[in-house]
Amino acid sequence: MKILIIGGSGTIGKKVVERFSETDEVIVAGRNSGDVTVDISSSESIKKMFEKSGTLDAVVNIAGDAKWDKFDNLSEEDYYIGIKSKMMGQVNLVRLGRKHLNPGGSITLTTGILADEPVDMTTSAAMVNGAVQSFVKAVALELDNGHRVNVVSADLVEDAYEKYKDYFPGNTPVAMNKVVDGYVKSVKGKINGEILRIRA
Repeated sequence: MKILIIGGSGTIGKKVVERFSETDEVIVAGRNSGDVTVDISSSESIKKMFEKSGTLDAVVNIAGDAKWDKFDNLSEEDYYIGIKSKMMGQVNLVRLGRKHLNPGGSITLTTGILADEPVDMTTSAAMVNGAVQSFVKAVALELDNGHRVNVVSADLVEDAYEKYKDYFPGNTPVAMNKVVDGYVKSVKGKINGEILRIRA
């Protein structure tokens, strides 16, 4: 398979690239590095990335920003960071990316536990994660050519535990191989419109 992985140099992305590279042709996309560059908050940048990548069997996105801060501190503009990147960025990956998919191809998006279990300072991030999950369930009903779309939603992952543990008191970190398995299931399996919740 020819797989485009966006955010392939991040904490989770590196492990996903490593796994798929064992058996498949992988193209890595990132904001500042990779085989191709992309800013997913820009539909023009997404279009250029797909033009350079050519026809694909699968697209995996593990990128997207959102502002973390107290609700009282968040401005309207702060919310738009997550809306343009984490939410519309992923919507546009499906909207534009499916034109570059082979029949039977898939797109896998990423959210996280915040959609189901928000913590302090995540009003914006939880909001856009929840929106992406609802989008996936709805858009899966309308795709043609055997195309599929799913979303991986992991709890706090082992490799980010030390950095984020204070934000997630009591959350048991998820093993990285279990998280990667979720992406493999989405890409290699037949499921469609699913939220793959990866928990410890």
